[in-house]
Formats: sequence, structure tokens, C-alpha cells
Amino acid sequence: MEKNSSKVTFKGNPVTLLGKAVKVGDKAPAFSVIDSGLSPRSLSDYAGKVKVIAVYPSIDTGVCAAQNRKFNEIASGLSGEVVVLSVSCDLPFAQSRFCAAEGLKRVITLSDHKEVDFGLKYGFLIEELRLLARGTVIIDRNDVVRYVEYVPEIAQEPDYEAALQVIRQLV
Repeated sequence: MEKNSSKVTFKGNPVTLLGKAVKVGDKAPAFSVIDSGLSPRSLSDYAGKVKVIAVYPSIDTGVCAAQNRKFNEIASGLSGEVVVLSVSCDLPFAQSRFCAAEGLKRVITLSDHKEVDFGLKYGFLIEELRLLARGTVIIDRNDVVRYVEYVPEIAQEPDYEAALQVIRQLV
């Protein structure tokens, strides 16, 4: 299995990311995940929109919760041309419960728990934990990757400002 060469740690300890790292300029790989209603979803379901993919290990941690709140806040200030896809290996039920409790309505939660297809195709799957690493991928309306961040320390939040600059350029 291919390994992503990005150097990532979890609480200071190195972890191995499986899958192919995506890069700016790449054609975004198609992927299959499950939505909150247990229906399959893929990249093509969001065709013609700017797609912000917020990737995180588990909704039940403080940093992941903060990341989802922040991306919901960012999305609330954007037009409908932009979708924020919140992807983890959490069960769809946990993702939905969190969003309902927090009143988050602008992030679309997607679960990669079943096949880890997104994690492998985008290079975010942590071999040691079978969770996704933290990061952000922004894909334009033509499905070209325009921004990628593999957060070097999983216990830290992503660079929201850098992501927001790219989003603004695309809308």
C-alpha cells in the first residue's frame, strides 16, 4: 500500500499516512463516503461547486469539534456556490448528533468509516489508528485541487486563514 510522505505527528509521535497525497493542480480523485442518512455520496454529487473538505480524526475531540464549528462559521459567510464537506471515520450518527447539538447547518458531514476510500485516495488514512489525519483540501468547480494542508501535528487546528484566502479567490 502506498504511503503519503507528509510528516505528521499525533501528540508528538510520528504516524504513517496511507494513500496517495494529493497536490495542488491534481485532478481531484473520485471517492465514495456515506452521508448522515447512510446514503452513498461521492465527489460528483457536488459538481459545479467549490468544495472545501475539512478532514479530521474524530468529532468527539475538542480540536475536531472546534474545526467543525469554525468551518461552519466560514461557510455561513459564503454563497451557496461553496460546500463544506466534513469528512472523518466517525459513524454518521455521531457526526449528526454533534451537528444537531451544536446547531451546525452549513457543514455536510460525510463518513469514511466503511471503506476509507477518501482517506486512501487523498492520503489522509493514519495506519496506526485507522482514523483520518487532520487537514483541508479545496477543490474548484472543475474538480482541480487548489489547496491542500496536511496539518503537521494532528492535535492542532488547520490554517483557516490560508484556506479562506483560496476560497475567496475561487468564488
